[in-house]
Amino acid sequence: MYAIIATGGKQYKVSTGDIIKVENLGVDVKKKVTFDNVLLVSDKEITVGTPTVPNAKVEATVVRAGKDKKIIVYKYKRKSGYHKKNGHRQLFTEVKIGKIVTGETAKAKAADSKEETATEKKPAAKKTTATKSTTAKKPTAAKTTATKTTTAKKPAAKKEATDKTEA
Repeated sequence: MYAIIATGGKQYKVSTGDIIKVENLGVDVKKKVTFDNVLLVSDKEITVGTPTVPNAKVEATVVRAGKDKKIIVYKYKRKSGYHKKNGHRQLFTEVKIGKIVTGETAKAKAADSKEETATEKKPAAKKTTATKSTTAKKPTAAKTTATKTTTAKKPAAKKEATDKTEA
């Protein structure tokens, strides 16, 4: 049985007993942690969540917390004499996966608890209210398309230049 969980912007494939390094959770050592973002559970069948599997969770215990090894970040631009060297140590939390609770086992537990409470309590009377709102749709008016009428323009009358020559 395995599950795929999402934490710290990453996805991890986990099964019972695995030890994984995740982003810093800020939880003390030997404390219990539950991951609710279960994306997939593989039991006898594969259950894929949309986006998560309902009622599924992964329980884990924090083993240790610390800093990862140093990563060197070196920036360099040629021909300008620019170079910058930086180091970075990422915080992490190491957890040991305890058990994977699927949505079906959670539903079964919830059903058992509902059966116990159902025998103790009397069922409440159901209230029925029937309200129907009937709204008549207005018929849509037929759209009329306006046709453009264009009139042909007459060419402008040419004025003849008259040469008057006086003698």
